[in-house]
This record gives sequence, structure tokens and C-alpha cells, in this order.
Amino acid sequence: MDSAAPALAAPRSTLQEVWASPLYRGATLAMFLSGLGTSAATPQIVLYLVKDLGTPVAVAGLYYLTSLAAPAAGYLIGSYSDRTGGRLGLFRLCALAGFIGWAGIALSTAAWMPFVITAVILAFAGAATSQLFTAVHDELKQHPAGEGIISVIRMALTAGWVVGPVLGAWLAAATSLRAMLWITALCWLLQIVPLGRRQVSPGPTATPADMGTGKAPSRLRTMAPLLAFTGLYMLVYAGEAPKYGYLPLYMDEQLHLDPAIRGAVIGIQPLVELVLMPFSVIFARRIGMMWLMCIGAALGVAANLCFALWPSAAGMFAGQILMGGVWGIFAALGIIAAQRLLPGAVATASAIFISASPLTLALGGLLASIGVVTVGLPQLYFIPAACALLAVIGLAAMARSRRFDG
Repeated sequence: MDSAAPALAAPRSTLQEVWASPLYRGATLAMFLSGLGTSAATPQIVLYLVKDLGTPVAVAGLYYLTSLAAPAAGYLIGSYSDRTGGRLGLFRLCALAGFIGWAGIALSTAAWMPFVITAVILAFAGAATSQLFTAVHDELKQHPAGEGIISVIRMALTAGWVVGPVLGAWLAAATSLRAMLWITALCWLLQIVPLGRRQVSPGPTATPADMGTGKAPSRLRTMAPLLAFTGLYMLVYAGEAPKYGYLPLYMDEQLHLDPAIRGAVIGIQPLVELVLMPFSVIFARRIGMMWLMCIGAALGVAANLCFALWPSAAGMFAGQILMGGVWGIFAALGIIAAQRLLPGAVATASAIFISASPLTLALGGLLASIGVVTVGLPQLYFIPAACALLAVIGLAAMARSRRFDG
């Protein structure tokens, strides 16, 4: 009986699995650093362009359109990764590009420089996240341990986004905007450290059929489910730019809420998201991954209706809590679903899905600018509510036609 005791030992929890593996542990820390550095700089970059580089406000607001280059760069990196299997090597190169890019922005002396650097260098840096998640996917294929590990690593990225904006604002006030950008550059470089020189043995390299790189009709048929899902995800994500761009303004100028209340409203979403992420995997196993994301999109409809129809602090808190539910579901499950929709080319799938976020942020910002002029606040939020409703319909159709085991 003593010899049988090890076989009867209880299985390790997901957190124990992450801690026991140098790859999972390193990926978790790397993603936290990625979220920390990027979120510290993102809210401050327009201020840096205006105050330090003398960029006109109208021109500085166009900075986020540089994200339009990210999907093309992500696809190139992802497809090359699927052909060669070099996940962590490409991750290190992309992280290094992130360091060079943010350091270049910190050293910029002319207004055009951050625009070019972001479009050319940081577009490729963004692929670091997809390469790391692909490496984790390869490891899970060879040593199955449950997809909850991906959610834990994704939670670390979200945790970085919780801490980063506060840290970035403090650093900018205590030192300077340039110094804060140097910290962001350092965070990108430090992502390489937790993984050391480790390599992951990939599965079989993708064939043209796997990657959808054969003839055009075959390519479209192979990638159609992934592209459809990514498009529906973009409809849900379309509300982020109007929210971050105009909700603080609406709370200040029309609702006259105190600064502390406004800060609490903005900060509650990532906290709710972080709490809900581990439960999303459990719920997905019970009701199905795609059905759960359909519910998440419905929460997005309700959140934007709160912003549009409930003009009070309570309405803003309710909307942000619902938004936390949206991203608690999509942040935990989105990358897993994308990889399942193109199983023979998971790096390509990861890159396409992850690069959709900055693309949608850029397009959503343009849509919000048009909407605030044509319909005004808070009626602007009916637009992302309608987009999320279309996503509910589309995700329900995908859930009925495909089966996803959580």
C-alpha cells in the first residue's frame, strides 16, 4: 500500500502547475511585466506628445491609429512561427523590439518620431504576447495540464493592466514623462529574463493547408471560422475606445462627479475582470465556451445601455461592473477559442486574435470621434451597444454550429 501512495496523491491545482513549471512560471511573470509597462505608458502617450514634443492636440489624438499596422505585423510573425516552430526565439526578438521602440519614443525629439516608431517597430513587438501563448499551447499539447493554465497567465497580463496606469501616472508626476517611458522600455526588456534560455519543442510545423496559405478559396475556408470569431470579438471590443475616451469627460462635465468617484468608476472594471477570470473556465466547462462568450457579449450590451440611459454614479458603476464581466470572460477564453479554430497554425491564430484589439481600439476611436459629434453624449453609447448586440447574434450562431468543450 505504501508503494501505491504516490499514485493516489491528489492532482496538483492549476496554480501549483504554473509554479512548478519554469515555462509557465516565466510566462506568467513576463505577461505581468508586459501589461505593467504597456498600460503605464498608454494613457500618458498623448500627454507626452503634446507637452514634451509640442504636437497639436488634434494630431496627437491620431497616435492610436498607428495600431492599424499591428494586424499585418502579427500575421507575418505568426505565420513564420507556424512554419518554423521557433516560438520563444521570436518572443525574445519581439520583446527586444518593444524595448527598442519604447526607448526610441523616450528619446524622440520630433513629433513624427513616435508615430513612425510605433507603426514600424512596436507593431512587431506586439506579437510577443501571441508567441508566448503559442509556446504555452505547444507545451500543453505535449504535457497536458488543463487550459486553466492559459487563464492564469492571462490573469497576470490583466493584473499588470490594473497596476500599470496608477504606476505610470505616479512616475510621470514624480519624475517626468520621458522617465516613465524608459520604465516601460525596461519592462519590455525584462520580459526576456524569467524565461532564460529555455526552448519549447513545438508540434509538427504547419502545412499550407493548416495555415490557410494555399489557393485563395482554400485559404478562406480554412480561416473563415477564426476570422468570423475575431470579427465578432471586435464588435464587442468596439466599446472600449468610446468608454476610455469619453466616459471620464461625461462624468466630469455632465454628471459633475468628484475625481475620486471618477477614478473608482474607471478602476473597478479590471478588478472585476481579474476576479471573474478563473471562474470563466469553470463555467465554460458547464455551458460551453462559445455560449459563455455569447453571455459576455450580452453583458456588453447591458453595460453600454447603463452608460447611455442611467445618468448617475450608480449607472456608471453598474456599467463598469458589467464590463468587468465582459472581459473576465473574453480575456480568459478568447485566446483558447481562437487557437481551437485554427488548430494547425496556433501562432497565426493567436496573432490574428491578439492584434485585433489594437486595431479595434484605433477604429473604435475614430467611430467614437464621429459619434460624439453627430449624436453627442451619452447617446454615443448606443453605438457600441448595437455592435455588442450583433456580436451576441453571431456568437449564438457559432455556438449552435460548432462544439467547444470548456
